[in-house]
Amino acid sequence: MNRKNTSPGASDQPAGGPGAGRAPTEPAAPMAPGDEAPPGAPGTGEDTCPRCHGTGRDGPRECPECEGRGTVTVNIGGA
Repeated sequence: MNRKNTSPGASDQPAGGPGAGRAPTEPAAPMAPGDEAPPGAPGTGEDTCPRCHGTGRDGPRECPECEGRGTVTVNIGGA
């Protein structure tokens, strides 16, 4: 009988499991009220804020829709 010298409970799989060695994912960027998705999400892009028209201002205040960025994240494409 030819057996490998293994300890009870030992695994024949690589240490760390799936995803081991990959860089940790960055936390999602905060979304402004006018964003349709988190910035940088697949299938999205930046567009000019429809409320402030890209100025980031709503009169004397910061635009509440884009939180002063002047852009919002929108879904692109369509299916």
